[in-house]
Amino acid sequence: MAAPRAVLLLSGKRKSGKDFVAEELRSRLGPDVCTILRLSGPLKEQYAKEHGLDFQRLLDASAYKEEFRQDMIRWGEEKRRADPGFFCRAAVHGALQPVWVVSDTRRLSDVEWFRAAYGDVVQTVRVVATEETRKRRNWVFVTGVDDAESECGLDQAVAFDWVITNDGDKVALDEQLEVLVQSLHSSL
Repeated sequence: MAAPRAVLLLSGKRKSGKDFVAEELRSRLGPDVCTILRLSGPLKEQYAKEHGLDFQRLLDASAYKEEFRQDMIRWGEEKRRADPGFFCRAAVHGALQPVWVVSDTRRLSDVEWFRAAYGDVVQTVRVVATEETRKRRNWVFVTGVDDAESECGLDQAVAFDWVITNDGDKVALDEQLEVLVQSLHSSL
């Protein structure tokens, strides 16, 4: 595995558009330069194995995933307490591109692990959207999910290197992403 030249740790609330921003970055940089890593992938895969569930259905935005979300959060926290880097190591395994975009960074322990492992190439990116915008994207507050560490763990703990506003204004989003992409190009 080649060492990355840049690691972007994306975080944000549910329905802020983290995955959309990650895909936009990969599209602009190209798939040979940029890969998207998801910490939730290894978590969901291991959870599915241990609980006899359909891993593929846990990956999509379905009622099936929502049925297990709270228990999956609890289970993931137990795993992280035992080994804070467990899901991070699994996510980066096999990544070869020089730019890694981690699309679902949720906890301070994730940020700390990446900083310890990759140092100065790590940059934190907060994707923000108003509550009104998130509601238009079908977000509904769920107690035990939206007030859990998995959603709030980075609200106060990190001074973000970048803040990307994703409220549906395509021109404004394009301008913000262009500045970030130009910065990444300078590190390649």
